[in-house]
Amino acid sequence: MLLVNNIKYRFKKRDMGTQYRTFWQCIHIDGLLLFGILLLMGLGLFILYSASNQDIQVVEHQIMHTCLALVVMFIFAQIPPTTYQRWAPWLYIAGMALLIGVLIMGHIGKGAQRWLNLGAFRLQPSEIMKLAIPMVLAWHFHKIHLPLRNKTILFSGILILVPVILTAKQPDLGTAILLVVAGCSTLFLAGLSWWFIFSLATVSALAAPLLWYVMHDYQRQRVLTFLNPERDPLGSGYHIIQSKIAIGSGGLFGKGWLHGTQSHLHFLPEHSTDFIFAACGEEFGFVGSLILIFLFMFIVIRGLVITMNAQDTFTRLLAGSLTLTFFVSFFVNMGMVTGILPVVGIPLPLISYGGSSMVTLMASFGILMSIQTHRKLLTT
Repeated sequence: MLLVNNIKYRFKKRDMGTQYRTFWQCIHIDGLLLFGILLLMGLGLFILYSASNQDIQVVEHQIMHTCLALVVMFIFAQIPPTTYQRWAPWLYIAGMALLIGVLIMGHIGKGAQRWLNLGAFRLQPSEIMKLAIPMVLAWHFHKIHLPLRNKTILFSGILILVPVILTAKQPDLGTAILLVVAGCSTLFLAGLSWWFIFSLATVSALAAPLLWYVMHDYQRQRVLTFLNPERDPLGSGYHIIQSKIAIGSGGLFGKGWLHGTQSHLHFLPEHSTDFIFAACGEEFGFVGSLILIFLFMFIVIRGLVITMNAQDTFTRLLAGSLTLTFFVSFFVNMGMVTGILPVVGIPLPLISYGGSSMVTLMASFGILMSIQTHRKLLTT
């Protein structure tokens, strides 16, 4: 691998001298980012095999999801950032049309109307908006002169809130939260003033009680359970109580791979999806959980480095937003599993069983790699 990485290709350009590109740059893949992703995916398959009670079919399906996601990442990495810049408004419009289509004729599953049935597969348009919102905001901010003005902030807020409301009505609170994060992180990176942030936080805190009356019953139960899980230990509080028991019983080094009792004896609900971090904590303990967090942070740090190296406003804002959204997704999952945040149904990225969120996430990593490897090289 090191030998391949050290191979350099020489390109001659008129009036620009000689430029050098590594093997990874030629195939538009960021080696460090790919290394962290593959490590996390590999560890995730081991955790999933145990959390699913050694169900090989679940692991095989996850491997298929992983292979598809890697192909998507490679394809997205080949597309230059300038192309994403041209596509941004059209991708947003297409995503909005699909979200409206979900409300009109969406497929209903597990009490939620989140998918469009396209015959061979089901499409979840809210996943597309995880990319479309930061992309269209970065495209818009690239065209105007920063810092942000009130009119620009208002327009950006509309671009964020409309798909968030449509997603929340499905209902899909977890994805709606990530859409807010994707949009607001782009605004923050574009230079949103701290005065505006504190003012918005104050207004949100004052308006929070009003949200109680527009929330669904199950969402109210989640808030009450977060405040006091013991109020209904065999009902709404069962998930978080069993999750804490699983993590606490792991101790420092855990019970060992395939030796977790909470998930294997079905005390821990959703142990292969939303609560898989609890299964990890039980079997690998505090040390294993720290290693998992370290791998997540390795990817985040690499994403921030790519953000700092980006060469224009569009790529900087897009790369930073995608990186912060990834950070928030695993932070919220770990927070809800350990009881410091309400349960909102956000899976643990690259670890939880599932295909839609993984494909979207890997597409975002492909965009990060495109931003890194399509930079203009300095002459030597």
